[in-house]
Amino acid sequence: QVQLVESGGGWMQAGGSLRLSCAASGRIFSSNVMGWFRQAPGKEREFVAAIWSGSSTYYADFVKGRFTISRDNAKNTVYLQMNSLKPEDTAVYYCAARTSSLPVVTPGSYDYWGQGTQVTVSS
Repeated sequence: QVQLVESGGGWMQAGGSLRLSCAASGRIFSSNVMGWFRQAPGKEREFVAAIWSGSSTYYADFVKGRFTISRDNAKNTVYLQMNSLKPEDTAVYYCAARTSSLPVVTPGSYDYWGQGTQVTVSS
């Protein structure tokens, strides 16, 4: 069964750091793009970062220099290190896997999704 399981969310004060993890089934992890998205209340789901199997990365402008996506292929796990957190980073963060060649910034391009993990940043 294909599964993506996120962990690591929680509450943090502005300026702090959190690291999210996403454990994936091997067959969807090894050769596909893994992405992180987020969705705040009342807003659409938005792209945060993506990483290819060869570890190339791509970020949304609003997280460049603050967030880092990485992957551990031996553990079938992708990470999102979030530094210098801001209250506007508050959202449910989702891990996703893309098996096609559709644009990485579009939620509809991804075939598999985790259940999400809440990140709350207070000012």
